[in-house]
Amino acid sequence: MSSTLLPDYSGGSIVNLMQSIATACGSTRCDYPPLALLSAAQLARARHIVLMVVDGLGQRTLSRYVAKLHLQDHQLGSMTSVFPSTTASAITTFMTGLAPAQHGLTGWHMHLDEIDQTLAILPLTPRTGPLLAPPEQLAPRLFEHQSLFQTLNRESWVIAPQSIASSAFNTWHARGAQSIAYRSLPEIFATISELTKEKLKPRYIYAYYPDLDSHSHRYGTDSRQAQQTLAAFDAHFGELRRRLRGSNTWLLVTADHGFIDSPGRRVIDLGDHPQLATLLQRPLCGERRVAYCYVAEAKRPAFETYVRRHLGRACHLYTSEQLIAAGWFGPPPYHAALASRVGDYTLLMKDNWTIKDWLPGEKRYTMLGVHGGTSSSEMRVPLIAVRV
Repeated sequence: MSSTLLPDYSGGSIVNLMQSIATACGSTRCDYPPLALLSAAQLARARHIVLMVVDGLGQRTLSRYVAKLHLQDHQLGSMTSVFPSTTASAITTFMTGLAPAQHGLTGWHMHLDEIDQTLAILPLTPRTGPLLAPPEQLAPRLFEHQSLFQTLNRESWVIAPQSIASSAFNTWHARGAQSIAYRSLPEIFATISELTKEKLKPRYIYAYYPDLDSHSHRYGTDSRQAQQTLAAFDAHFGELRRRLRGSNTWLLVTADHGFIDSPGRRVIDLGDHPQLATLLQRPLCGERRVAYCYVAEAKRPAFETYVRRHLGRACHLYTSEQLIAAGWFGPPPYHAALASRVGDYTLLMKDNWTIKDWLPGEKRYTMLGVHGGTSSSEMRVPLIAVRV
């Protein structure tokens, strides 16, 4: 199993990439150091900046591909994701320029004191019961931050899959940009090609591609399906690079997180630990690899004892305030609800272990590829950068 790696918010993470991009695009907001690999001054010399985020394209996945890729030929280096290394936290970073400590999105499932409900935060759907308000009404209550695009002194565009382009989350986080929905992989590249033909107005173009993540979850990180998805993206990338030659464009490709595989024998089902379940105030939140636990103060000694005695082989036990103070979610200032959104304890899964609970009525499913933890395979993502 790959070694542990924490986010490098001092100049080596996706947060720092977004700071470089923001500064290059005229933003006066300076929340973090710029990326050491690629400065704002370098980026600002080009007319257009294109950032393509391939969900799940970790450094390990790119390095282990069996054939030579265009992406590999133009890799500038690598960066860390944020903590947790998951789409909900990292995509919000790409769309806000903020670390989780500031934007406050800490995993797929989040308990939100504002509405006293646990939601899957990207689709804004509840784990149990009916949604208390329409998603478009919840967005301004739960997401108080600006989008990155609102801070830029440059025309901005967001290219997103048709399935999520008009979602409440995406609409809120794309404020300040013009949005285009696509239905297929070729459409992404055709849209970028068309937008970069503009010769007078400099543009920042952000494009998101989810299919590698979907196939890695379902079939595994080294599966034929995942490999074919990466190969198809790479072929289009190579063609786009040729097509944009002479356009004075920075073409950047990176990812929100990497992946590991967790077979069924390495999954802890909370249903097999009823004594532990009775110590929790609410269902697990966060991720399969980083689970937030809400425990009443009187039950905390029993909770700690049970986890260390029965789950110690599979997870590290931290108080969540330890992780906040240690800067895992990012430096201060902290989102006002950060502490409440990460519970009292965090179970950080070791090796390739995961933990999952199932609520009555939930449809069960298996997930071979997983992410969210602090292994280098999950945390390290590549940066492909070519000026054309």
